[in-house]
Amino acid sequence: MRKTGIILGVLWGVFAGWSHAQRIHATKDLKYCHTQVERALAELGKDGAYDYRQMPRNILKTDTEAGRTGWNCRPAVPEEWCGGFWPGILWYDYEFSQDSAVRRQAEAYTETLAYLADRPAFDHDLGFLVFCSFGNGYRLTRNPRYKEVIVGTARQLAALYNPTVGTILSWPREVEKQGWPHNTIMDNMMNLEMLFWASRNGGGDALRQLAVRHAETTMKYHFRPDGSCYHVAVYDTTDGHFIKGVTHQGYADHSMWARGQSWAIYGYTVVYRETRDPRFLAFARKVTDIYLKRLQQTSDDWVPAWDFDAPGGAAAPKDASAACVTASALLELSTYVDSPSDARRYEQAACAMLASLHRNYQSGKRNVAFLLHSTGHHPAGSEIDASIIYADYYYIEALLRLQRKKAGKDVLEHF
Repeated sequence: MRKTGIILGVLWGVFAGWSHAQRIHATKDLKYCHTQVERALAELGKDGAYDYRQMPRNILKTDTEAGRTGWNCRPAVPEEWCGGFWPGILWYDYEFSQDSAVRRQAEAYTETLAYLADRPAFDHDLGFLVFCSFGNGYRLTRNPRYKEVIVGTARQLAALYNPTVGTILSWPREVEKQGWPHNTIMDNMMNLEMLFWASRNGGGDALRQLAVRHAETTMKYHFRPDGSCYHVAVYDTTDGHFIKGVTHQGYADHSMWARGQSWAIYGYTVVYRETRDPRFLAFARKVTDIYLKRLQQTSDDWVPAWDFDAPGGAAAPKDASAACVTASALLELSTYVDSPSDARRYEQAACAMLASLHRNYQSGKRNVAFLLHSTGHHPAGSEIDASIIYADYYYIEALLRLQRKKAGKDVLEHF
């Protein structure tokens, strides 16, 4: 462990000198994002009316190469797990730009998802769908209806919790199909923020207890000794024992899928924020440090390949979305560690990721997204080397956090 720390310290010492010469201008990049939002809204409303039931999802590499600039949209139905990211982007852009036209669009797209509070959960993705949209909306407007939707949705999500296992079921549809009695994917850690918030805002303490138990069980079974995670943990429903760890979107059962590890970094940072339990801070650091170590070993530009063990190494398709999620999480994590050198190390890593995204991944005029070169579901051949909506969401979130941090403000704007 000491040897690893020394190596990382040397590497970040080299980076520190570079970072002072090439600072990240968060405000400039946020202005770029606002321009792209305006372009996207013009495309979405080009026929004279917006269809708020259709949510931006991706712009494929073939679209961009053919000169098609607009988002491919999908219906705002429970099966579409990405539906909350576009309204969330609009809220973040409104927070930066204070553009009333963007706020109106944020409100309209957000409202489309209100029905999720009143129907049984299709799967676990309700945090992405509702907290990214209504959560940011409530933070910025204090609309009491938004609070009601968040709390109602959190209760629907809680119905997927299995107390025998101690985690939230991720994919009910895969139980019979895959033979996974109770499956929990790493993405599920991203739901816990909504559960903690709902617990504090009228949902009751049971939601908080559920979130803590989910984090504890996941910490115990969902990771290898080095801190890398499986994508899917499978449990038995009779006595709750852990059966196996497997992948679904990663390269192999033994590999480290980049976005899955970024969900772990973000998720455990949030759990520490909400509990102040030092176990979770130590674990957030452990899952972060293996990501950063592997990134140094395999990446040439601070953005990982879609899987750290994928064939081709640095030449494998990149996943900008993993870099965005990780950068945003590291800016928060850097505020919790006691060691000033470690705090700088995490912040500098986040800045290096954002600098690389600025230089090498911004879409510019090629399409209306913020970023190129994300990977969705590589084993299925889906959304490879594409612009994907959740990459943009966590990119603008990370930029806002950096802007606040540089201004000496709380990176979160707690609410």
